[in-house]
Amino acid sequence: MRGRLSLLYFLQFSIWGCYLSCFGQLLGAGGLGNDIQWFYAAVGIVSLFTPALIGHFADSFIPSVRLLGICHAIAACLMFLCWWYSDTHRMFSFWPLFLLYIGFLAFYMPTMALSNTTTFALLKRKGVKPVDQFPIIRIWGTLGFVAAMWFVNSAYIFNGTFGFTLNDLDPAASNRFQYTPMQLLVSSILGIITAIYTVTLPVLPVPNPGKTTNFSEIFGFRAFKLFRLQNVRTFLIFAVFAGVCLQISNGYAIPYLNHFMAFPQFMGSLAAGNATMLFSLSQISEAAFILITGVAMKKTGFKWVIFCALAAWCLRFLFLGIGNPGEGLGWLIVSMIVYGIAFNFFNIAGHIYMDQNSDHTTKGFGQGLLMLMSNGIGATCGMIGAGYIINHFCHWEMIDSPSGNGMMRLFMGDWFMPWIIFSIYAIVLGLFFLLFFKTHHKKV
Repeated sequence: MRGRLSLLYFLQFSIWGCYLSCFGQLLGAGGLGNDIQWFYAAVGIVSLFTPALIGHFADSFIPSVRLLGICHAIAACLMFLCWWYSDTHRMFSFWPLFLLYIGFLAFYMPTMALSNTTTFALLKRKGVKPVDQFPIIRIWGTLGFVAAMWFVNSAYIFNGTFGFTLNDLDPAASNRFQYTPMQLLVSSILGIITAIYTVTLPVLPVPNPGKTTNFSEIFGFRAFKLFRLQNVRTFLIFAVFAGVCLQISNGYAIPYLNHFMAFPQFMGSLAAGNATMLFSLSQISEAAFILITGVAMKKTGFKWVIFCALAAWCLRFLFLGIGNPGEGLGWLIVSMIVYGIAFNFFNIAGHIYMDQNSDHTTKGFGQGLLMLMSNGIGATCGMIGAGYIINHFCHWEMIDSPSGNGMMRLFMGDWFMPWIIFSIYAIVLGLFFLLFFKTHHKKV
């Protein structure tokens, strides 16, 4: 069962890995470069509503594994329409593509929670404690994400031929999936495969058949009583501001790395031409640092772990700003490595902290509340704000392709300033957290 569930996570996250990091470059090439922030903010907007609503159906009406398959099938169809629109239009219009994409997210994002629900139930049925096996299973999701990134980075279809290349001077290089709508088609195909695969998993009965729940319970509003605890209230407020950092590099790091292809000294460099593969080091780092978070909390305490996370976000943005694919390649690599600390120290420590400060009636709701504040409100506002800042300093231009095969649209400008602004924001927020957060606490 552990192997079957590991494959589920591998497939599930590979759907996301196909496009998440390189989608911004595709949008820019299609004329929507000034709207990248809205497509990445859509993840947070959708996460405010559909996961809770579909989770209610899984609790009361449809077995979670069957609902998981249905959501993947619908999401795959909508992603296929995103590919069809992108492939048939040289220049994109905002609303047709955005509505199709937000429809995809409305059904894909709930699959994260549905996969967890299915996994926990199946492990418990086998007499296995999820806490013992889930980390090993979940890490296959990260491996699937990375594998998908490597595939779209290297795969191409050129003159009717399918192949792989890492050489940006190859005539087929500009047709690699990381630059074309093919990234969306591969994501759609993997979604269909995942939907079919869920049919092979055992079906467990719904926990509360036919139970109807009021609006406030579905969306976890009763968890807001946790705000009565001063330390929890302080952390959740800071979680909104820390969430600002979560999606910025996902949306803009690849267009930033790709823009170096316009400079003669970096033309043909492996880093500039394989930005998606370079960016995958962030996900590898995330997997590597998962187990360190618990040790750090025991050694230094929650307060300092969160500060370290914000300091790591500061370094993440700073090293992106001072790095380049030439002599500054080391800075780019270190930026990818510190992402593992930045992401895990905040997310894992935050969820552990909310669990420690909740009683049995608010534990699940408390986890959802943290996601609402950070990945929902914080990440959404952060992407919108970051988009305005980056668009002030940078603009999209048509540049000769390094391979000599036509033109490419690249995001040119003074990238150093936005990264420094984000870096300063993160460290100032960390210092304020040290100043205002108190470690003494008690449960509700």
